[in-house]
Amino acid sequence: MKLYFPENYSSPLDLKQTEKAIKLVKDFFQQDLSSELKLSRVTAPLFVLKGTGINDDLNGTERPVSFPVKELNDHQAEIVHSLAKWKRMALADLDFEAGYGLYTDMNALRPDEELDNIHSIYVDQWDWERVIVPEERNLEFLKKIVRKIYTVLLRTEFYVYEHYPQIKPILPEEITFIHAEDLEAQYPTLTPKERENEVAKKYGAVFIIGIGGALPGGEKHDGRAPDYDDWSTETAEGYKGLNGDIVIWNPVLESAYEISSMGLRVDQQALLKQLQLTNTEERAQLMWHKRLLAGELPLSIGGGIGQSRICMYFLRKAHIGEIQSSIWPEEMYDQCRKHNIHLV
Repeated sequence: MKLYFPENYSSPLDLKQTEKAIKLVKDFFQQDLSSELKLSRVTAPLFVLKGTGINDDLNGTERPVSFPVKELNDHQAEIVHSLAKWKRMALADLDFEAGYGLYTDMNALRPDEELDNIHSIYVDQWDWERVIVPEERNLEFLKKIVRKIYTVLLRTEFYVYEHYPQIKPILPEEITFIHAEDLEAQYPTLTPKERENEVAKKYGAVFIIGIGGALPGGEKHDGRAPDYDDWSTETAEGYKGLNGDIVIWNPVLESAYEISSMGLRVDQQALLKQLQLTNTEERAQLMWHKRLLAGELPLSIGGGIGQSRICMYFLRKAHIGEIQSSIWPEEMYDQCRKHNIHLV
């Protein structure tokens, strides 16, 4: 169990204020995000059928919660890990036009998660996806969308300040872009997490480009499944990857703080390449992958934005359990109480 306890921690909001503030943050953020990216809210599944290729495989090691469905001859269904691939299928089935997209409240279970200040078994995020045209499959368009999302973050921060003046805005006016390869070159002796700490503390808010593929040093900055984000396509000057993470500096936890993973999605060529690179070519025979390879799914950009993560940051909380109701080891409850952290 890994926990960080801020010295002399005291939440700026009491428990009742916190509950009201959570709704305030969520309501404002999703409405502003919807307007900024031209997204319509849709209903999403909590579970999908096993063997369709729809569920997110994350790093490929996490076990989904599964159960038999009686009326389907006990065919196994899986609680979603995320809706990374389902959203793209929904764009096609709901006939969204280029420049428009969808977002949804995604609720997931990740029982293999290592529990700490920012990780829980229960995952809640806004999953979003938007149709693009071929000319937008480039790094500059990715940066454009990142800046739009960051603008929503800035507006939300000010909105919280208007309602709770004790919580001062601290995000920088601009987000900084840096490639994972450059981070490795700048900090070759540090781990990826340590590199994120250094760059987030320096700039306040960064978008780390190119996550999923092997870096020049031989290791990945972080894992990505091969069938949604495009982390293999070459861009300028030999760099690879049309995806990344929005990472900000969290002064309460004194560490880098990822709030969104996103990117341009694979086209047919990138999908086949990444399946080959990860030795998962058999996935090409799954329903979802067949639809993509047959040209039935639109080109898209998308990602996930953590709801509890956003609230935790803007309300200056030290533990995600102060925002969401989940289950934790008894030892964690005891230690948090001793440090004035009240898990709901």
